[in-house]
Amino acid sequence: MSDDLPELTADLCARLRDAFLAARYDADGVVEALGGQAHAALGRGEPVPALRASRDAGALGTFIRLFLLGEAVPEREVAAALGSLPLGDAVAAGLLRADGERLRAGLDVRPHGDEEGSWWVVADLDSDQLGGPVPEDHVLGVGHASLSLIRATSRRPVGTLLDLGTGNGVQALHGSRHAQRVTATDVSARALRLAQGTFRLNELDVELVQGEWFAPVARRRFDQIVCNPPFVVGPPRVDYVYRDSGLAGDDASALVVRQLPAFLTEGGVGHLLASWLHVEGEDWADRVSRWLPKGTDAWFVQRDIAEPALYVGTWLRDAGIDARSAEGRAKAEAWLDWFAANDVAGVGFGFVTLRRTEGTPTIVCEDLRQAYDDPLGGEAAAWLDRVEWLRGHGSQLADTVFRVPDTVVLERIEEPSDEGWRTVISRLHRTDGPGWQHELDELATALLAGCRGVLPLADLLGLLAVAHDEDEAELERAALPIVAELVRHGMLEVVA
Repeated sequence: MSDDLPELTADLCARLRDAFLAARYDADGVVEALGGQAHAALGRGEPVPALRASRDAGALGTFIRLFLLGEAVPEREVAAALGSLPLGDAVAAGLLRADGERLRAGLDVRPHGDEEGSWWVVADLDSDQLGGPVPEDHVLGVGHASLSLIRATSRRPVGTLLDLGTGNGVQALHGSRHAQRVTATDVSARALRLAQGTFRLNELDVELVQGEWFAPVARRRFDQIVCNPPFVVGPPRVDYVYRDSGLAGDDASALVVRQLPAFLTEGGVGHLLASWLHVEGEDWADRVSRWLPKGTDAWFVQRDIAEPALYVGTWLRDAGIDARSAEGRAKAEAWLDWFAANDVAGVGFGFVTLRRTEGTPTIVCEDLRQAYDDPLGGEAAAWLDRVEWLRGHGSQLADTVFRVPDTVVLERIEEPSDEGWRTVISRLHRTDGPGWQHELDELATALLAGCRGVLPLADLLGLLAVAHDEDEAELERAALPIVAELVRHGMLEVVA
């Protein structure tokens, strides 16, 4: 591990913040300076258009070349951009590093925004910026996993929020929008030091505590917990603290799911990323459901499944290891041997939403591997609301008036027959949110056609039984589970 911990003092962060604000080094300022095409090229890993656009952008261009492009910049230009922050202080703190008579970034400091504004996130330089491998205690920047958890987290106002394993602090930044008090923990002293820099730079008061898993907050409870744990699945080893737990298989994800609900207030909600093994002869839903403690609503959403060879190759590349090298071959062999010895057919990845409840818990595991654009966080909050309604009104579904939302459409797939077109599939499709789909038979299709917010379900079932010469009691027994599932997926709304 690296021994030199950056010291981003409150005074240094205040001066750096002033310099960034004066230069407009924020999410909007960078886009305006670079222009849409150069900014898009930078996102694709093509730096030259951004480098050209930044040359005439003054202090903002200096910060872009330093922190976004990893360029060596003349000292006089850096000094001018930093304003009241002395170069010597910035170098001593690890923010900058000397490169001959020029200076390079010593840390990754870049804007990160949401619909309400912009922050700055402090992290370590990656292997490309360093020109070599990163150390074991490397603090990752804002990556795809972080962004996906941000989008999967509900944003309703809460009193207290815990960011478990904060890393660079980005989850806590977003949590500060809707939580009155935020606590952030990490096992890594380096991560906490950089997260502290993130919070000071953004003038946020966040409680920071060091320790493993939930130990730093023993005997405390929170209204909301977010966690991006080290969920890489495989042999028990730690190559990088940000991704490896030292636990075997999917034990890291299992640990968080098992322990998290005990640290929630009644009705409190947890959101985390997780991975789980797909073992030969075992249903993945049964596996993850066994992790749950009593009194926990749970929604497991599987976003992807990777077969072992692809999974190993992906994480070798993440570590900057050439799979053809001696090191890459040895690690791949050991990893795949472990998968084979444990009958692993694949690795699932997705989001988990948990809620502490005194009622009879609802546990749902489902695939959501189709592409969709809407953030899952709002859907998770609505899912919990619908589950709570069903818990209190599940026995009264027949007396309830429902309507099909305007965002739900019926798709039909037909094939030619001797009598014209014949419907082979009728599929209900929700066009917003995750885009849920349900295939329906003829009777279910006719029932939903009547759900227009006027008649209670019992009346509709009575009319349907008469029209199709069906037994009304049997029709109701068959329909109620379907109705409950459609309510959970937001494809039927309660009117009265």
